Amino acid sequence: MARVLVTGGTGFIGRHIIRLLLDRGDTVVVASRDPARAEDLFDHAVTALDLHRSDGASRMRFDAVINLAGESLSSGRWTPDRKRAIFESRQRGTRDIVELLRQLSPRPEVLVNASAIGFYGASDSSTFTEQTEPERRDFLADVTAMWEQEANHAAEFGTRVVCARFGMVLGVDGGALGKMALPYRFYIGGPIGSGRQWVSWVHVEDAARMILWSLDHANMAGPLNVTAPAPVQMQEFGKTLAQIVRVPHFLPMPAFALRALLGEMADLVLTGQRVVPEKALADGFSFRYGVLSAALGDLLEPY
Repeated sequence: MARVLVTGGTGFIGRHIIRLLLDRGDTVVVASRDPARAEDLFDHAVTALDLHRSDGASRMRFDAVINLAGESLSSGRWTPDRKRAIFESRQRGTRDIVELLRQLSPRPEVLVNASAIGFYGASDSSTFTEQTEPERRDFLADVTAMWEQEANHAAEFGTRVVCARFGMVLGVDGGALGKMALPYRFYIGGPIGSGRQWVSWVHVEDAARMILWSLDHANMAGPLNVTAPAPVQMQEFGKTLAQIVRVPHFLPMPAFALRALLGEMADLVLTGQRVVPEKALADGFSFRYGVLSAALGDLLEPY
């Protein structure tokens, strides 16, 4: 039984990870600015504390730390102020976590730090594994590169660092799927942009399981692509979604219209990259939802 500190634990992915940790008997401490709300969310099965108002964490013992905290990418247009908040929240938050780990005695064995496949830059033609370099630099690539750089400082004092590069995480209680499925509820779903952009997706259950798997495997360090083994292009994603919910897939959303609506944030769905979880596959991780139809069928039926 491990003792695990989780930041960002009340978010979409964090909730699933914490429930798996609790199910297997681990002790979970959740970092939250609203500890009472966090403890209520998990029926008081966790201990919650505000790292910014208490130094209690520095006197605790943790076997592992999972850092998921960061300003949401999709909560508003990417104005200069929003982009600065996105960048600085990850930089400052991860730096604070690494400094906390430095103060602990004994130090945690492993830090799993959130990152994203935006690290690789956008491409319609390349395939990316954990070993390949970015295709091009853009805002998301710069943010994730900085994020991982800050986390990797924990390796300087002997903590194993895993940078979990999340793809598009699919679930019904958060993430992008609800917004993507909404037009289909009104029979107006269809291709987004060119339809050729890659969607490297993963079912939230597999994403959470992969994080716990990375905690338990002492040989796992460095970048880890948290994606399913069968990425698809956006056109196929939309068609599969339409088949699952039994509605047409016909009304396109042109790139120019989406950019007019969302600005630079439209890049989250208009561009993509084909990412393969090479490390997970090589080390024998077993996906429960390895193909898109299985994942969407589990999440959207009955619709």
